Amino acid sequence: MMDADTMVLPRLGPTEAGVEDPWGEDRPPRRSRAAARAAAGAGRWRAVPWLLPALLAGGLGGAGLATPGPRTEELAAWRAATSPWRAALTAGDAASMPYHLLMRGWAELFGTSDVALRLPSLLAVTVAVALVGGLAARLFAPGTGVLAGALLAVLPTTTRYAQEARPDAVALLAAVLATWLLLPVLDRPTARRLVAYAAGVALLGLCQPGALLLLAGHGWVVLAFRRRAAGRWFAAAAPGVLLVIVLLSRGGGFLPPGVRPDPAVLAAAPRELFGVTALGVVLAGLALFSLPLRYAAAICTAWALVPALVMLLVAWAVPVWSPAALFFTLPAWAVLGAVALSRLGARWAVAGLAAIALTGVPAQAAGAPAIRLIQALCG
Repeated sequence: MMDADTMVLPRLGPTEAGVEDPWGEDRPPRRSRAAARAAAGAGRWRAVPWLLPALLAGGLGGAGLATPGPRTEELAAWRAATSPWRAALTAGDAASMPYHLLMRGWAELFGTSDVALRLPSLLAVTVAVALVGGLAARLFAPGTGVLAGALLAVLPTTTRYAQEARPDAVALLAAVLATWLLLPVLDRPTARRLVAYAAGVALLGLCQPGALLLLAGHGWVVLAFRRRAAGRWFAAAAPGVLLVIVLLSRGGGFLPPGVRPDPAVLAAAPRELFGVTALGVVLAGLALFSLPLRYAAAICTAWALVPALVMLLVAWAVPVWSPAALFFTLPAWAVLGAVALSRLGARWAVAGLAAIALTGVPAQAAGAPAIRLIQALCG
């Protein structure tokens, strides 16, 4: 088998910045005394890409957490939380059983009020946003991390799932964690790193079986950059998939029911995934400017696009197309958008982030009382 360096695929390693890397992001940094002092000072701000986006996500999500009464989508979780343990095992299909058991245990500790049942989703989204900020800072730069986390936090879909007792928010966290654990495997696939990644994949499948489509994106990255480690990656990912297959043997499917794709359905996808059609168009445009497909950007590009393409292909045969089921890809879109914004300079990047946040305000206000939303934004 040919090595990845001989194929027409993204290739790891230094390149001429003027050819494949016009932004000079792959060039090794030149160390100087000023740079060394800046690096030492940057250590004090290492937590900012984690902390600021997490505070923003927590504030926006918490603004509508106390909306009275469970929504229609929350009824299954509410029934599981208020039922005996044995009934929680049979509430809903097999795919949702792990989440229902989680909610039953949570209710045992914290009660069954609306706020209590929605709090796990808020915590999951807040931690996921923090991890996205840290992931983007790790792949690119601290400023890009702040932008990526903030972009994810201000999307209306993120706020919505942070305020609902549903497994989507926990699956989002698991997807970010699995991708975080993939990076050390790509760097050096030791046994300990592979075991950690396998645990992340298993957690992802238990949270939401359909989110295992993320493995298609991970597999593309492994084949593109670490083909010699593909066998070990597959061995690490397989146990989590097998666990979900055993779970679904009780009934249910990997993907929730959806529709067959047609032009009208596909045109509605940006609104369903991002909350506002304009936000989907803007983030898709920004993602184009985060190219070329260098190593760091390729990870997020595969995360954003490959699961959707796989679902689309399957949907031509089986009606499973559902943009809402691709919620776990939203962090990748946020990172790609942040990469493009960061290339504009700090002032324009902040202006772009503000414009995106303002575009989503009507959808945010529709999902939460406007007064609480403004209070959350103003602190």
